Parts: sequence; C-alpha cells; structure tokens
Amino acid sequence: MDSDTQQENGGNAKKIWIGIAIGAAIGVGIALSRRKTTRWDSAKDVAKRISNRSGDLAEVSRDIVERVKNIYEESRHVVDEATDLWEHGRKLVGV
Repeated sequence: MDSDTQQENGGNAKKIWIGIAIGAAIGVGIALSRRKTTRWDSAKDVAKRISNRSGDLAEVSRDIVERVKNIYEESRHVVDEATDLWEHGRKLVGV
C-alpha cells in the first residue's frame, strides 16, 4: 500500500466515525424527546400549579368552611325545633 491509499482509508474511517457520532446524537435526542413524563415530574407539575394558585385555594377553602358552618347552624336549628315539637307532642298526648 502506498501513502495515498493509506490517507484515503484514514479519511474514510474519519467520515465513518463522524457519521456514527452524528447518528448516535440524533438517536439520543429523539429518545429524550419522546420520553414519557415520570410520576415525579407529574407530581412536581401539580405542586407547582397548586402553589401558583394558593391564594385562590385559600379563598375557596374559606368559602367552603363558611358554607359548612351555615349548614351546621341550620342543622342545629332543625334539631332544636324537632326536639321542641317532640316535647310538645308528648305533652299533648299526656305521656
């Protein structure tokens, strides 16, 4: 083999290695772009969305607590009235 043939073979080898490197880089890029999100990524996204809306969440929570208080108070009034009616009915019957 003469030196021209060796240089030509060396040039071809470099081209092959460059092609392999480019192909591997493209393959890794495609694999990373198609990667599904993990549960941890999903949990971080949910936590971030909640923290961004913490003011809204606090307001809604206060509203829910206020409604529950109203329901509780109305329920107590209903129970008190039912108790009064029961006692009044017992007096009428004479028991």
